[in-house]
Amino acid sequence: MNQTLADVLQLVALVGALALVHRPFGDYMAAVYSSGRHLRVERLLYRCIGADPGAQMRWPAYLRSVLAFSVVGVLFLYAMQRFQDKLPLSLGFAPIDPDQAFNTAASFVANTNWQSYAGESAMGHLTQMAGLAVQNFVSAAVGMAVAIALVRGFVRARTGELGNFWADLVRGVVRILLPVAFLSALALVAMGAVQNFSGMHEVHTLSGATQHIPGGPVASQEVIKELGTNGGGFFNANSAHPFENPNGLSNLLEIFLILVIPFSLTRTFGTMVGSVRQGYAILAAMGIIWLGSVLVITASEYAHPGTAAQLAGGAMEGKEQRFGEGSSSLFAASTTMTSTGAVNSFHDSFTAFGGGMTLLGMMLGEIAPGGVGSGLYGMLIMAVVAVFIAGLMVGRTPEYLGKKIGTREIKFAASYILITPALVLGGTALAMALPDGKEAMTNIGAHGFTEVLYAYTSGANNNGSAFAGFGADTPFFNTTIGLCMLLGRFLPMVFVLALAGSLASQTPVPTTAGTLRTEKPLFSGMLVGSVTIITGLTFLPALALGPLAEGLSR
Repeated sequence: MNQTLADVLQLVALVGALALVHRPFGDYMAAVYSSGRHLRVERLLYRCIGADPGAQMRWPAYLRSVLAFSVVGVLFLYAMQRFQDKLPLSLGFAPIDPDQAFNTAASFVANTNWQSYAGESAMGHLTQMAGLAVQNFVSAAVGMAVAIALVRGFVRARTGELGNFWADLVRGVVRILLPVAFLSALALVAMGAVQNFSGMHEVHTLSGATQHIPGGPVASQEVIKELGTNGGGFFNANSAHPFENPNGLSNLLEIFLILVIPFSLTRTFGTMVGSVRQGYAILAAMGIIWLGSVLVITASEYAHPGTAAQLAGGAMEGKEQRFGEGSSSLFAASTTMTSTGAVNSFHDSFTAFGGGMTLLGMMLGEIAPGGVGSGLYGMLIMAVVAVFIAGLMVGRTPEYLGKKIGTREIKFAASYILITPALVLGGTALAMALPDGKEAMTNIGAHGFTEVLYAYTSGANNNGSAFAGFGADTPFFNTTIGLCMLLGRFLPMVFVLALAGSLASQTPVPTTAGTLRTEKPLFSGMLVGSVTIITGLTFLPALALGPLAEGLSR
């Protein structure tokens, strides 16, 4: 089969699968978070943590619960790494250094999963399974809980109550993530992924050299890595490793898992606010941006200049022969448009414009469709901004879903938008001003600058992917990127929950003839335009120094 045709069919199959599950899965998640019934296992968990699932929380209490739970997660995971040599199934690995242990703990709790280590040569099975994989579940559930709290802010009136964080957290894990991850792990094992507790296997290569290949509970960690938009790989090669991603079918399944919850949450949103068309408007904006990223990256990789690349039919350096340009580009667009960070090819080897598009995908705020939960609340923040701009254009008080967008609300939205760029640009500037940043660059000029910019963009946006040509395992980068990950995850949540509380306390305003119809295609177009313009104004100078300068110089 022609490779281009195969790539098109793969994209059609992916979109078809996502469309097939969108309605039932989205409605199921809405029912999960709206249910007043608690399962027996959930009641047991509530008793273990001493939580009252029926107690309603205002936004400060909800935020305190999010932060307290996450602080405990950081401390627990840090301790596991520092004492892993004393734990079972350690495989004889030494404790992780303090700066790297902090970076990894911050990374996995913040749903970033940035890795400055090689998993197969640094982490024992118990640390990977009971530490990293557990955080893959709960950090994703935290993001979903915050998104649902914001949706309740639009739904509820004359009350500041947003639900119960502990109930939302437990339900997200028990009723959504665990069942899907379990079934997907079985499918991945059937496709050839590894799932065992084996240690190192010594094998001899064709050249006579000795190589040690580890086994481990790979499939179970792989599925939640993708489903929870986490991204941390069991192996250093991540989803390019055949034990994690054996073939083209498993590759398509993993891309599907990356996208299925973020896209389906738009249906959940529409169902909970009582207008599925509102959900479709958000979905359309997300889909347009995601599809545009896929097309730009794919075209850039196929049209790579140079004799060798043209003879090969595209830019194959840094890509798996099993997947080629099309599958690699589709994976790259999906992982950087969400907060996943998993890779099946090295983005450092992409063309200047292809690699630049992966960078831009993160700079957009990872809202198309974005991370699990974080994509939805990020896009809803942008929807609030778009409504505010539209209100200014026509001279009316901005309204969204029956709630007025006043000074207080737009301050929360603006603060949310400004946090990540400040972390990205500030961190990059600091690194470039100090010797540590320049020494970590494996390339000079525009490409080297892009490596540094990519690292802080990935960390602050809670993505976790890397340009692969960047030496980040130093105390300076482990500390600064670790701080960016924590601040980039939890500071925006402060403003999301504050906005939710402000909206929930309002009295709904009636719809009139002058109300902006936010369920129409026109609003979806306005939303796409707002996202593009705000990102362009913020990051264009930095992009001009990196991927744009590199691409235009060829």
